[in-house]
Amino acid sequence: MNLSTSAWWTWFAVAALGAFHGINPAMGWLFAVALGLYRRSRRVVLLSLVPIALGHALAAGSMLMAGLSLGMIIDHSVLSRVCGILLISWAAWHALRGHRMRPRVGMQTGFAGLMVWSFVMAGSHGAGLMLIPALMPICSALAHAPGAATSSPGPTVTIAAIALGVHSAAMLATTGVIAVAVFDHFGISGLRTKWLNFDLLWTGTLAACGVMQLTL
Repeated sequence: MNLSTSAWWTWFAVAALGAFHGINPAMGWLFAVALGLYRRSRRVVLLSLVPIALGHALAAGSMLMAGLSLGMIIDHSVLSRVCGILLISWAAWHALRGHRMRPRVGMQTGFAGLMVWSFVMAGSHGAGLMLIPALMPICSALAHAPGAATSSPGPTVTIAAIALGVHSAAMLATTGVIAVAVFDHFGISGLRTKWLNFDLLWTGTLAACGVMQLTL
């Protein structure tokens, strides 16, 4: 398999989405900091990043698997429109009811509970759904490459697995940097006036990605 079939900007988009997800406090770094402050341990902050990243990767991977399955039976142009509609619909749901559906996890939770929490949060925010439009150009190029076996999903699955790894690594790195910086220097109280409204920004991003997908 030759990864040159994909444009560099597609891989940049996959990594950038991971960094964007990592910046969002709802994706885990805020909870890692709070857990570390509660237990008064920087080590707890760092260890909390592992289940948070795993939960996020599982949620994104589940969505990618669903997209790959649909891509094998639905034309890519149709799937592109479906993804656009889903992104806009998810943005509308998130604006109206997303803030009411956040799971409650206490400071006594273990790493298993933290991973489940991260999985639910990433899934409810549509994190994995945003990856499908970014990967569609790669999958489409592979499907239409000379000599490609349309019945074999192997190359596409491999591409998706690599993309998930790149996305998760960028998310983990960004989450870790912010969590450590807030824990060591800024503290949570200062974020009330110095941090962006990520609920609004996330909703707008989902809607913008959906509109772009419909117009491409």
